[in-house]
Amino acid sequence: MQYKKHIITFSKLGDFITQNLDTEAMKPLFLGTRNENGWFTEDNVKLAVENIAKIYLNEIALEKFAQKYASSDNFNPKKIGIVMAGNIPAVGFHDLLCVVLSGNIALLKLSSSDTASMSFLINKLYEIDPELKNIIIIAERLNDADVLITTGSDNTAKHFEYYFASKPRIIRRNRTSVAILNGKESRAELADLGNDIFQYFGLGCRNVSKFYVPIGYTFDKFYESIEYWSTIQLHHKYNNNYDYNKSIYLVNRIPHLDNGFLLLKEDYALVSPISVCFYETYESDAHLEQLLAKNAEKIQCTVSTNTRFSNSFRFGEAQVPKLEDFADGIDTMEFLINL
Repeated sequence: MQYKKHIITFSKLGDFITQNLDTEAMKPLFLGTRNENGWFTEDNVKLAVENIAKIYLNEIALEKFAQKYASSDNFNPKKIGIVMAGNIPAVGFHDLLCVVLSGNIALLKLSSSDTASMSFLINKLYEIDPELKNIIIIAERLNDADVLITTGSDNTAKHFEYYFASKPRIIRRNRTSVAILNGKESRAELADLGNDIFQYFGLGCRNVSKFYVPIGYTFDKFYESIEYWSTIQLHHKYNNNYDYNKSIYLVNRIPHLDNGFLLLKEDYALVSPISVCFYETYESDAHLEQLLAKNAEKIQCTVSTNTRFSNSFRFGEAQVPKLEDFADGIDTMEFLINL
């Protein structure tokens, strides 16, 4: 696999982001994303690209990651069509990175909700290595793609399954993330859980939208621990969702808890509306394991104290996946080098 040159290029992009995060060089990114998408505040865009730089674009981490997937020198590059999501800033960057490191060609269909951030990062890559213009190609249509990678809703997944049935593909569907609480969490852990809920306004599949709690659990300590997130209500789009959901619950006399910026509702469903978290009680660890297994295909990640459940993250780490934390548990690199 001819990946070493690309690793240097990507690591230079990481250096640029890290060194210029608070300089005028990043202002076009913040301005462009804010004008394009009202959810993409400067803080959220800064968080997204800083995580990309520190976690994905570290030269040592990239080298270690790529070496795991070394292929023969006579590897035949394929055109990989990527239909990118736009729920959080630059969410499609990991797929782009995998396609380039695997030795393939990326045909990118950018989301209309996230054109600005991806275009900014791609143009910086072009500046560092102009030859990447032949490897990373922004396309309106993906008719020429040999392979497809998509991220979207369950409905769009059915559409792509039908139209690309003859091509190799990874088609991702709706997922969300859950938190497992046992009542013994510290205030610091519950405060960290606030990040898993509120970062990116809860729009990501790695955002926690559902709690599993023991019978008799009370949320007083949780609400007190996340009070530092109260300023989220100053964002008009988030607050509109909060006001709407609260009014629905009040008008319909639906039992719920409320601290002024986050509603909690007991519900068997996994995916809650923005500004709401659902919760469900469990009787024992065995019962909890059953609940998790039942919903395994819809859960992107799980957070718990000291990662006490397999494949779970510590509180506060849901939105900082490592290079090998593939979406939907599908190893994108393994898929790409075995085409």
